[in-house]
Amino acid sequence: MLETLAFYFFAALTLGMAFVVVTTTNILYAMTSLAAAMVFVSAFFFLLDAEFLGVVQILVYVGAVVVMYAFGMMFLNASQEVQERAHAPKVPALLAIALAVVLVALLGAPFIAHYAHNLQESLNPDLDTSNTKLIGFVLFTKYLVAFEVGAFMLLVALVGAMASAFKKEN
Repeated sequence: MLETLAFYFFAALTLGMAFVVVTTTNILYAMTSLAAAMVFVSAFFFLLDAEFLGVVQILVYVGAVVVMYAFGMMFLNASQEVQERAHAPKVPALLAIALAVVLVALLGAPFIAHYAHNLQESLNPDLDTSNTKLIGFVLFTKYLVAFEVGAFMLLVALVGAMASAFKKEN
């Protein structure tokens, strides 16, 4: 019963965000709605107990939408169309940092407490381990350097795209 309600809830949210994508004239609003729709699509994978596919959906598709967001800001100069109210920049930043620290503490504490004593056992996978855990084990042991280098290259590309976007505005 709860899964059926969750399905209809996420279906309505996904369709609502997709409707905003095709009806809005502002490219920034369309990209934000597209990213939200992709996150809501990943909820269907989580409902089907396919957690790995849900996480990949978020990482790959929402990551691609963020790149499109950056290109939209660079090439279309859509930032001039949006009229935002001026806020004190310190207040939202401090609230966001405080909220992030509280969420990490609240959501991370049970995992740390539960898995701290099984750390050595989790580093030695056996044949009964799930595929997701084996992928994580190989990714963060054997291919850790390649994974981190790839993440750093993506970060540099994003910062470069943002820097060139801001440079063209001035």
